[in-house]
Amino acid sequence: MTSTPKPNRGPSAGPGNRRALIAAAREVFTSDGYAAPLSAVARRAGVGQGSLYRHFPTRVALAVAVFDENISELENVARRPETSLDDLLERIIEQAVVSTALIDLVSGERADPWVRHLETRITSVVSQTIDREKEAGRINASVAVDDVLLAISMLAGLVARTPAEERNAVAHRAWSLLHRTFAP
Repeated sequence: MTSTPKPNRGPSAGPGNRRALIAAAREVFTSDGYAAPLSAVARRAGVGQGSLYRHFPTRVALAVAVFDENISELENVARRPETSLDDLLERIIEQAVVSTALIDLVSGERADPWVRHLETRITSVVSQTIDREKEAGRINASVAVDDVLLAISMLAGLVARTPAEERNAVAHRAWSLLHRTFAP
């Protein structure tokens, strides 16, 4: 049984292929982790590996594209004046519970400039939220951005080592312990 090859749509397929690769990588990283074979991503996206590597020459480049969307979502949440640290952490927990691949990326590729860019963006999101929380008296004035980033890192590491079906409950339990530390 032979399969009919897909017609080559040329350069016009590029943007659609890129979107399909990011969506497929999000699914594959969620189910199989950051170390999942990139061939699985290409297969799920319905493109060849050549297309994958044209858009994303490295695993880090692909992962950064996936998680760039996650951080954009966090930036949008943090911009809202009513967003509390609890709201922000809730969204981070939701993202970490679904995919531990970001945790693996950041911890394994710290020196990569694109990964550092993601860290810079998340630091800005946390800083903006903490400043608002301090002004409202909802967190201890001595809480620093690095304290919250450390708490997020600890929480993410815990989630990464917890079986998928238990992640949500464990993440919320850990956050409730950390929350008491930040209370005014």
